[in-house]
Amino acid sequence: MVIDFSTLYDFPRQFDRLIEEFTRPYALSERRLAYPPLNITEDDRNLYVSAEIPGVSMEELELSLTDKSLVIKGERKGEQGKYFRQERPVGAFQRVITLGIPVNREAIKARLASGILEITLPKAEEAQPKKISIDVG
Repeated sequence: MVIDFSTLYDFPRQFDRLIEEFTRPYALSERRLAYPPLNITEDDRNLYVSAEIPGVSMEELELSLTDKSLVIKGERKGEQGKYFRQERPVGAFQRVITLGIPVNREAIKARLASGILEITLPKAEEAQPKKISIDVG
């Protein structure tokens, strides 16, 4: 019987790498992956998506809805100049939001005000809660 201890010899290096991953600063390139930041809420009748997109006009945005997801696409143009520090993300972005329920496509509303994109997605009739009467017998 042969016991392989080679994986145990590498354990300190693997553990150090794991600690490094948890303690490293949140890099700008990783922040860009989750741009624009958004909140998703719901009530009995609607889903609400609110996304922070300062400096982007409605003409620079593209919203599309598939059967199971909402896609927010756009491009944030950068200002020209010599930067000493640049933290605001620029360039093309895309967020895909998976919808767990069917929505009424004809009643969707979107508005952009003060850098906040607000999308209201009315739930389809079959997705709204229904009261069930109970017969007492």
